[in-house]
Amino acid sequence: MQNLTQVPEEAAEAVAEGFNAGEVIIEHVANTGLDHPLIHLPTLAGIDFSVTKHVFMLWVVSALVFFVITTTVRRYLRQDRLVPSGFMNALESVVEYLRDSVVGPSIGDKWSKTWMPLILTLFVFILSANAIGMIPIFEVLSLLNHWVLHASEESFFYNLLHGGSTVTANFNVTAALATITFGAIIVAGSKAHGFVQHWKNLAPPGSPALAVMLIPIEILGMFVRPFALTMRLAANMTGGHIAILTILSFVFIFNDMAGPAVGVGIGAVFSVPLAVGISALELIVILVQAYVFTLLSAVFIGMAIHAHH
Repeated sequence: MQNLTQVPEEAAEAVAEGFNAGEVIIEHVANTGLDHPLIHLPTLAGIDFSVTKHVFMLWVVSALVFFVITTTVRRYLRQDRLVPSGFMNALESVVEYLRDSVVGPSIGDKWSKTWMPLILTLFVFILSANAIGMIPIFEVLSLLNHWVLHASEESFFYNLLHGGSTVTANFNVTAALATITFGAIIVAGSKAHGFVQHWKNLAPPGSPALAVMLIPIEILGMFVRPFALTMRLAANMTGGHIAILTILSFVFIFNDMAGPAVGVGIGAVFSVPLAVGISALELIVILVQAYVFTLLSAVFIGMAIHAHH
């Protein structure tokens, strides 16, 4: 009996030593800024300002979006014909859809031109960040480094291989985007009604007793809205990657437990097909989450402008 009870324990120890699924999954979705900073910067007021991988990817996405959009628009403006083609045609379709189906109905025609640039910027940035996070760039580079490059552990390239590449899966990034929306709500209400009247609009006029109850609820709702935007986007982007990595981890777990043949069989029959299916579903999720974030931002701004409608 003692030998029989020792077998599962030894197998579990072997699995833990051979492949740690939890550690691998967290490594691929976390920021890992403190463990593997790309650029070391001093700590100010207790805050470490070192550049992490998510900060680096934030720069990459911003620069890529700026370069692609600017180049496309400038190339179109240099042409003699008015009808766009290629990528400019797709970009124009996105702009027209957001203007006619999101910003216009939510904010109103009077204020559409004022807030359309912000809504469009949020949509393009979030969609680009979500899409780039689905491309296994750093996984391929990790394999290349393992078999060919063998970069030193102190190098910039080696530290770049650690952590996730989807910046919208980082709650700090989504919180910053939601804070922009939060500020836009206050600015929109103040521009439409004046700063003082905007805060008076938290409660319906002519009902002081009702205002005492509604104002605390409305103030709480002001903070709940950006919090919901933060959690929804980050949780959805993180959850999809965790699901894919968990399913692929079965290959290595069964490889350690029962040998390479079983691991390959599990991968061919179960892990790879299911991971491909979830990845296809994630392509829809990255578009839906960008759309939902911008739609709710436009709705919240419109609610501040049309306070009593």
